[in-house]
This record gives sequence, C-alpha cells and structure tokens, in this order.
Amino acid sequence: MATMACRLLYTQSPPDSGIRLRRARTSPVRKNISLRLSHLRLSVVSGAANGSYKFQSGDEEPAEKAKEGRLSTWSRPLLSFVSSNFLPLALLSGVSLGLMNPTPGLLAHQYSLSKFSTFGIFIISGLTVRSADVGAAGEAWPAGLFGVVSILFFTPLFAKLIMKVQLVPQEFVTGLAIFCCMPTTLSSGIALTHLAKGNSALALAMTLLSNFFGIFIMPLLLSNFIGQGAGVSIPTFPLLKSLLMTLLVPLVIGKIIRDSFSGVAEFVDQNRKLFSTASAIFLSLVPWIQISRSRSLLLNVQTMAFISAMGLGMLLHLALLAFNTLALKGGSAISLKNNSVFTRKENSRAVILIASQKTLPVMVAVVEQLRGALGEPGLLVLPCVAAHINQIIIDSFLVNLWLRQDQLASSPKEE
Repeated sequence: MATMACRLLYTQSPPDSGIRLRRARTSPVRKNISLRLSHLRLSVVSGAANGSYKFQSGDEEPAEKAKEGRLSTWSRPLLSFVSSNFLPLALLSGVSLGLMNPTPGLLAHQYSLSKFSTFGIFIISGLTVRSADVGAAGEAWPAGLFGVVSILFFTPLFAKLIMKVQLVPQEFVTGLAIFCCMPTTLSSGIALTHLAKGNSALALAMTLLSNFFGIFIMPLLLSNFIGQGAGVSIPTFPLLKSLLMTLLVPLVIGKIIRDSFSGVAEFVDQNRKLFSTASAIFLSLVPWIQISRSRSLLLNVQTMAFISAMGLGMLLHLALLAFNTLALKGGSAISLKNNSVFTRKENSRAVILIASQKTLPVMVAVVEQLRGALGEPGLLVLPCVAAHINQIIIDSFLVNLWLRQDQLASSPKEE
C-alpha cells in the first residue's frame, strides 16, 4: 500500500490567526507528522509497516551548548599548557617513543633523518634572526661581552669537575661534561629574558655570538677538557669542519633567505610560534633516534644511576647561575658606578639567564659527529635531555621570583 506524507505545523500565533495547516510535498516512502508547540516538539515518523516516535525538547539546544562549554572549560587550559610547554613535551615524547618501540627510530636512522632535522633547526634559526635587534644591544656591550666570555670560556671549566664524578654508565657523566662545553640555548633563554623584563636585544646578541664563535672553540674545549680526561683523542679539525657544515651553513642560508626575498621576514615574524613549534619537532627527532638506537643499553641502566645523573645536571645549572650572579656583582663593584651596565636590572637578568643555559641541539650535533668516540650516543644524550628540561624549569621559577620582587617593589608600602 502506497504511503502518503503530510506535514502539520502548529505554532503559537496571535489569537486571531488560528492554526496554520501547510501541506508538504507527497513522498512514496514515508510520512512525517511534526507537531511543534512553543517549547515541545513531537515528531512522528512512520514507514510502510512500522512507526517510530521521537520526542525532542526545545531545551536540547541549550544543553548542547552547555556541553560544548564544559568541553572548552578543560580543553582550552590543556591546549594552552601544551602550547606553552611544547618543547619539553616534545622531547619527553621522543624519549618515550624510542623506549617503547625502537623500530621506527632505527628506520629513521638508516635514512639519516637526524642530519636533516639538525639542518632544519638551524635553517629556522637563520630565518628568525632580526638584524635590528642585534644592533639594539650596543649600549650594553660590556655586559654582553662578559656573557659571551662566560659562555665560551668560564662555564666550560665546570666540565673538568664533572669528569671527576664516577657513575655507571660513565657516558652519563661524559654527556653532561660535553653539555657544559656548549654555547647557550637558541630560543628558551631569550624567551625567559623577555618574560623577566630583561634586555631581550642583549640576550639575542649573546646567543648569536656565542653560537657562532662556539663552533670554532668547541672542538678545542672537548679535546682539552673531555678527551684527555676520557683518554680519547678527538679529531679537532674534522669536527670543526663538520660543525661548520652542519650548524653554520644552514644558519647563514636561513639568514640570506630572510634578507634576500621580500615578504619572507614579515611572514616569519608573523608566524614565530609556528616556526618555534617546527624547530621543537625537529629537535625532538634527534633524541628519539638516539634513544631508539641505544634502547637495549638504556633498559639495563639502574634507575638510581639515571636519577643521580639528573641531580648532577640540576646541580650544574644551579652552579652556573650562582657563578654568573656573583661575577656580575663583582663586575659592578669594579666599575664603581651606581648605574653601570652591570647593575641595571634588565642587563643583569639577561646575562644571568643566557650565560647559565646550555643548548641541546648543538650538543646532539656534536655527539652525532663524534661517531661514538666518547661512548654510546644514546647514553650521552639522555641525561642532557633531562638537564635541558630541568634548566628551563629552574629558570622559570627564577623569573617568577624576579617578577614577584618587581611587584612588591612597585606596590605602595603600607604605613
């Protein structure tokens, strides 16, 4: 029997309007009778043999919106947390994936993915360098000069002390000593300086200069401070050549692209968060590959040994913070000026943060080029991943302390 369809629509209207009846187009499949009151809608759907009834309240749409609101209540803070801590989360994810399933990491190593990721990191660094910001640091050059000297010459001396520590495996100690000889971080130090209301231009200048000159100085530091202590001869000039090709060349290429093509600089500056995320992803690929390669050894490492290596890395960073703070106070005392570049809050904060941090990407690149001369690469890198994350956490607390002091200083004192 053929079915017919009609649609009855009842709406609230003025008294003189009555009920409006509208006939819908006929359909040979089903009939749909919809009765709608002010806040209650009854839909009756019947087919050729069976009928099904659906009651829908007018309050369902607000309920849907309330549900979406509840979802956004917890999802937005979560997304904000991930965005603010993307680098440490990416590093932890890389380490975890390498430990859980090493097969993809081993496959990536066969195709030399770590070399491409290192190249990508420094291409991005070159793209994001703004020449005008470097020139703005000229007024505080004495503080900047001290910061660069501290990064390249003073703080690497701590590597000799680290090499005296005995741990099993010894690669944990050697890795932290290599980490100590590295230049400053590429981005986190500048970001923390900005948050601390420090001299961001000075921080950027120290970062660029230390990473540039560090390429030439690192091979000598590694040979004198670590190679001799470990009884290993480090090929200084081949390492220098390799670092030039791996670090300096992509950095220069990125800078040339930024300055040579119109619109590139504007695009990069408007999407700095995107490029920072891409750099973090590239960086996380390296420990993922290294941990995948060394998984069998890492699983045999005692938990207390790794905890001891983490504690050693934290002590190293605290020692560097204390050294640079005391050295700045000594510099301000020697200058004999009440308002010298060393005593200005914005300069001292920039120097303390930048000169006390060490970069992980360059350390990983160095370990790659050493080709196992100082030990298993995964064991060398693992404690440095923890040290890199811990130094960011410690400095975040330090920045928060400085901001609280500024707030207390600026608030009116109660009588």
